[in-house]
Amino acid sequence: MKITDLKCTTLGSNPIVRITTDEGIDGLGAVESYKPYIKPHVEFYRDMIVGEDPTNVERVMLRIRRMGSFKPWGSAVSAIEMALWDIAGKAAGVPVYKLLGGKVRDKVRVYNGAIRFPMEGVEPQHFAENTAKMKESKEGFTLIKQAISFHSAMAREIPNYFYGEISHSGRHPNRGLLTERGMKHTVACIEAMKEVLGDEIGLALDCGPGMTVPDAVRLAKAVEPLNIAWLEDMITGDYTPYVLADLYRDVTTKTSTPIHTGEQIYLRQNFIELIEKQAVNIVGPDPCDVGGIAELKWIAEYADLHGILMAPHGTGDGLIGLAALVQVCAALPQNYIAFEYPVGRPEWWYDIVEGLPDPIVVNGFIDVWDRPGMGVTINVEKARKYLPAGDDFFD
Repeated sequence: MKITDLKCTTLGSNPIVRITTDEGIDGLGAVESYKPYIKPHVEFYRDMIVGEDPTNVERVMLRIRRMGSFKPWGSAVSAIEMALWDIAGKAAGVPVYKLLGGKVRDKVRVYNGAIRFPMEGVEPQHFAENTAKMKESKEGFTLIKQAISFHSAMAREIPNYFYGEISHSGRHPNRGLLTERGMKHTVACIEAMKEVLGDEIGLALDCGPGMTVPDAVRLAKAVEPLNIAWLEDMITGDYTPYVLADLYRDVTTKTSTPIHTGEQIYLRQNFIELIEKQAVNIVGPDPCDVGGIAELKWIAEYADLHGILMAPHGTGDGLIGLAALVQVCAALPQNYIAFEYPVGRPEWWYDIVEGLPDPIVVNGFIDVWDRPGMGVTINVEKARKYLPAGDDFFD
């Protein structure tokens, strides 16, 4: 079998990749919905893989992996890797998890991720009300993650929240030392959410990037009595092309609150310091950014050897990314906690993707399906009308 083409398009809000072969088997890969401009990055790798046997996944990846980097280049490499595994599974007639070592679990725990309700404000009561809605969501999540501090509107909406200038550009740009008012407000919002959830449902918090080390320590110690599941990306995070493991270690060693990072990191090599220095308690690579699903599994295994837990990111990965997350998380070691649940946007994604269970999430879990490859396909005839004009993605 040989690769004949590599294509990329955007359907609705989700870029996807398709690899075709001379035996009529194709494979799909996902890119985060936040990267609609990804097509040139994907096509950059086309000539490097055409003519290769897609079932030799690692051999193909050796041709392109070192050519990637942090977002968005790693996103293109990651999507290609997923599509290769999809082909390999279909060619072998087995689900991808079989090729990754087999199932460790029959169902995978997920947390809310892309299931969100609009925030009505940034006061503690608003966080409590929003969390109550999340608690009642039909998916029955056993773990809920909410955005606070620099990952929320607090820095913009709370007067004198931090010692710094407010930036209104996107991608969580604000950074600085919190004022006493800012710290007290943040803790009060966390307490309000925890009051709603009690000990029935776990609470994880997305905090940054943007916090300083002193504030990260203060916040982590302040919430120790609340048994928070984790504090995520306090120092680095979205669109941060470096790791800063020593700074995270300064925080982790001073608190019993679990510290989490990793969604922005590309490749196993960039997790070495975080893991070997035990700089965090939990890592959360995204299969759509880290280099793919086998890369994520390698990191999970290495983290497990060092007593570090795994909670993969995935909020913008769409339904193709969801399928990839289910397959790889079924095969992860016992340090797995849960992955961040992506959804289809717009809603017509659910009409064009076939093979997903209905409902997808039951009591906070997804049953692992057993169809070949990633186990989902796109209904081409239904999907064609959503392609950009003149796009030959399905030809």
